[in-house]
Amino acid sequence: MSFDSLGLSAPLLKAVAEEGYDTPSPIQAQAIPAVLDGRDVMAAAQTGTGKTAGFTLPILQRLSEAQRPNGRPVRALILTPTRELAAQVGESVETYGKHLPLTSAVVFGGVKINPQIAKLKSGVDILVATPGRLLDLHQQKAVSFEALEVLVLDEADRMLDMGFIHDIRRILKVLPAKRQNLLFSATFSQDIRNLAKSIVNDPVEVSVTPRNTAAATVTQWVHPVDKSRKPALLSHLIQTHQWQQVLVFTRTKHGANRLTKYLEGQGIEAAAIHGNKSQNARTKALADFKNGDVRALVATDIAARGLDIDQLPQVVNFELPNVPEDYVHRIGRTGRAGASGQAVSLVSLDEKKELAGIERLISQRLESQTVSGFEPTPGGGPKVDENEGRPPRPPRRQGGGRNGSGPQRSGGNRSDGGQRSGNRSDSGQRRASDNRGNDNRGNDNRGNEIRGNDNRSGENRGNESTAPRRRRSRGGRGRGSGNGGAASGNR
Repeated sequence: MSFDSLGLSAPLLKAVAEEGYDTPSPIQAQAIPAVLDGRDVMAAAQTGTGKTAGFTLPILQRLSEAQRPNGRPVRALILTPTRELAAQVGESVETYGKHLPLTSAVVFGGVKINPQIAKLKSGVDILVATPGRLLDLHQQKAVSFEALEVLVLDEADRMLDMGFIHDIRRILKVLPAKRQNLLFSATFSQDIRNLAKSIVNDPVEVSVTPRNTAAATVTQWVHPVDKSRKPALLSHLIQTHQWQQVLVFTRTKHGANRLTKYLEGQGIEAAAIHGNKSQNARTKALADFKNGDVRALVATDIAARGLDIDQLPQVVNFELPNVPEDYVHRIGRTGRAGASGQAVSLVSLDEKKELAGIERLISQRLESQTVSGFEPTPGGGPKVDENEGRPPRPPRRQGGGRNGSGPQRSGGNRSDGGQRSGNRSDSGQRRASDNRGNDNRGNDNRGNEIRGNDNRSGENRGNESTAPRRRRSRGGRGRGSGNGGAASGNR
């Protein structure tokens, strides 16, 4: 089968040929005709199988053949879970649509919103967006969906995993009821199917691979190793095998930063990419990795979807993911488009449960290979301090109650009349840190623990019961409230 047989127009066939493609992948062969027919589609295929072209090509053709509404409003909306995936999809739209008179834009958070607003004002046919930034733009009336014809949820399962379900429902409420709906995803869980019931209408279901399976082109194995020796083993593997381009996955942002710093200390060019990095930093790290300036890209699972790197040879799981499905998405960054790839996991004794879950999911026992000099010890080796190298947390603000009333000053509790009842003596002179009016010693406000509000900034030993009691102000003249009936402790 060739792309010519799918019914695509000459401009699209020209763009596909210029990219070096002549035969559609299985997901493209099944999805493109259904989308061209105007049907709703639910398509499941593992990463690297050409899902993006499976919906961008037919959308471009449908929009180019239909009459364009006045004002050039958004006619197709593609929602993605991450910035990287949004950028990748946007590139595909531009690449395949370069011979068509259609415009597109990509919007996501982490960058200034004003240029995006200006772009939308000029009019775009296809908008690729992450949910949060799209809602921001809609609230500012910078985007309208009155003429929307097609909605695409790309990597819909990941969007649910990342907690976007409420944003998606809010977006659906502002879209026209009559539209074509396409759900493309690596997997279709029951949660996705439940969501689909409220979106798609009599959909064509396309599934070209078994659920949650890794590509056959990826060779997988594990290296057992003590947790404390994982960084040294990773450095050893990169240098011994002369890996020039390796994508490394960690569980946490802090872990990614720490590992990047270690690799750089070993003379290995490395960069980290995760949610705490600015969008410019993430874009630069990915660009440097693609052009070879960075040898090891250390990423959290935010990068497990959306990183499209041609001929990526190596993926390393420095730590196994907590969710087995994420393992499939991680290693799906290699072995794409029929190319071969390798995925190695460094597994410590405390990750046996995660390894077993992954093997159950993919119905495959991963080969174990022990590296000489890095044999695991029976007890798993010395414990690793997870907080080592982590910046210290800022000190808590003193006197900050937890009853939702906002930050308070230690010793700054005001009596009626706006005076600081504990910072001045009866003669009006200020006493240094000796708030005897309320006995507010640092953070020990013994006259004011309101347990009903869990305000434990001070310890109100005189007010532990629910019945009102008369309290004595040690340094003040009055009793109880002492100020017109108001509680002296926490105004």
